[in-house]
This record gives sequence, C-alpha cells and structure tokens, in this order.
Amino acid sequence: MTTKHRFLHRAASERPYFSADGETYLAETQLRHLKKDLPLRVLTEEQFASWQDHGHVVVPEAISPDAAKRLLEFAWEFQGLDPQRPDTWYEERAFRSDLDRDLYVYGFVEAYHHQLIWDSRQSQRVHDAFVDVWDCEELWVTLDRLNLNPPNVRNRSRSLIDPTDEGFDIELHWDVDTTASVLPQRVQGIIALTDTEDDHGGFQCSPELFRRFDAWRTGQPAGRDPIRPGTDPAQFPVVRPRLKAGDLLIFNGMLAHGVAGNSSADGVRAVQYLSMMPALEEHEELRRSRVESWRTLSTPDWNATLLGDAVKHESLRYGTAELNGLGRRLLGLDAWHERTR
Repeated sequence: MTTKHRFLHRAASERPYFSADGETYLAETQLRHLKKDLPLRVLTEEQFASWQDHGHVVVPEAISPDAAKRLLEFAWEFQGLDPQRPDTWYEERAFRSDLDRDLYVYGFVEAYHHQLIWDSRQSQRVHDAFVDVWDCEELWVTLDRLNLNPPNVRNRSRSLIDPTDEGFDIELHWDVDTTASVLPQRVQGIIALTDTEDDHGGFQCSPELFRRFDAWRTGQPAGRDPIRPGTDPAQFPVVRPRLKAGDLLIFNGMLAHGVAGNSSADGVRAVQYLSMMPALEEHEELRRSRVESWRTLSTPDWNATLLGDAVKHESLRYGTAELNGLGRRLLGLDAWHERTR
C-alpha cells in the first residue's frame, strides 16, 4: 500500500509474523537463522542451508519451460513489440514522468493480472518453495509485473538516467532499511522467462556480503546509506546466478542485489516478478484492495512505482483471471483457515 499504516497486523500463521504493509515483516527470528518446524516441500536440505548462508536459492522448473515461453510471448504482445524486428523495440514515445521513462529503460511491463501471470502465482510448486523459506503455509502472493529488457541502447540506454551518489542504485542495492535496529524480514523472487546469457544482463547479487553482513556493519560509520552498500567488489564479489526459463529465484531482502545492463547485440532478458509473504488476513483494508485489484484489473497500489500501461490499460484488454483454490487463498479472496467466532 502507498499509505503508511500505524498498526502492525499479525499474519494468519502459527509462526508469529507481523507487518504494517504486507511488504516487510517483524519476526522473532531472522529468516537466515530460522529453525524449521514444517518439513521441506521443494528445497533439499542442502538448498535450504545455502539459502540461509547466501541469501538466495534457485528452484528449477518452478513453472514449465512452455509456460515461461507463453509468458514471454505475452510480454512481447502486450507492449506491441515484434521479437523479430528490433526496430520496434525502440520506437519513440512520450513519458508521463521521469519514473515512467526510467521504468521503460529498465524494461518493466505494466501488466499485473493476465491469466498467464496468475497461473504462475497459483502454481503449487511455486507456493511450496515459499512455504519452505517462510516455514508457514499461509501466504499471500505479491501483485507484481513482468520485465522484458532488450539491449540498453538508444532510448533504452541507462545513460538517460542521471546517476546518484546515494540511495537506489540499479547495479546493487537493498530493498529494506539495513540500518534498522530490528532488521526487517522480506522475501523476493523472480521467475526466468529466458535462459541466463552472459551479455544479456539480469539479476546479480553479493552473497558474501549477505554472509558476512553482521560483521561488516559493525565497522561501518554512523549515518551510512541504508540501501546502497558501496562495497568493494574485490572484497564482496557480485555474482549472477544462472537460470533456465521456468526457474524460480528466491532471495532474502537482506541480500544486496541489482540488475546488470543488457550489452548484447540483439538478445533479451525477461522475468516475472513473483514473491509470497505471510498473509495479513486481519488487515481488511489491504485485503480488500488486493481483491478489488484482481477483480477489476486495476493497477495494484502497494508500491508507488506501479503505474499501469500508458497506452492501453490491461483492464481494457482482457477479463478477470480465473483462480483455483490455492489462488483464491493467495489473493486473500478466501481465508486460509475457517474463522471461528
């Protein structure tokens, strides 16, 4: 939600999670130190240990390669781009704001509720992977979008975005305040719609900084940047996990991460942003907002960077997605457990 809420709401799970907004959570134990109560469903013991040590894990074929291919085709079609004609990738357009231009440069696709997007969200394997890292079944799925990033040239060049000395940096940043006295817990994810290629850009991160974060921050000066690490890559290497189309990458919000630019001649990197968080069923305002966004295909309001398509909004293109039983609970349309009076 764009509005700040004064009150913490408890998630509908036996394990205590609390949040005001459904993005960041307070918990008794940081996820990196969590001791499992539930049996692992998707991750192996080795994968779970790696997740806790390095802040990220790859789940192979969370959705099928065919499903990933259909989503990729949809991303092209939604934007009116021809994958066989690179000239269509850079047609001049007017921007509503600097943010609108930046999102275009970075490759964001302003679709949130197409059936194919919801099919990924309500996949049992995807849900089970997030159950493993949160150690609770009662989750809500984020209402997020796609990304399709062709080579960063012409009107998609990153040089069009003014560099800054502090705050958000597309190359490496945190999405939580890492100077907080009680560190917020957040989980994020992407589903690859294309295979990782060295020159196509894509997700990159600093797992060594994640592993050594507690020791690192004790040596940092007061007033350091809460979301930009400013670390030396020689000391804390930046790596790019390799993904196949259909793979799910889950990462901890305390993992410094970013997106490398696409320096290829004609390659494209594409993903679906998808994460799950403990369900705040008692937060009625948030629950209603989520359900209404799905029902009417309105642009979700949980993040100020979600703008909706400027040319033809998705609500004018197709109807409400059909949800299975899992999808209804992941949205908040149905409760995870029967409520007792």
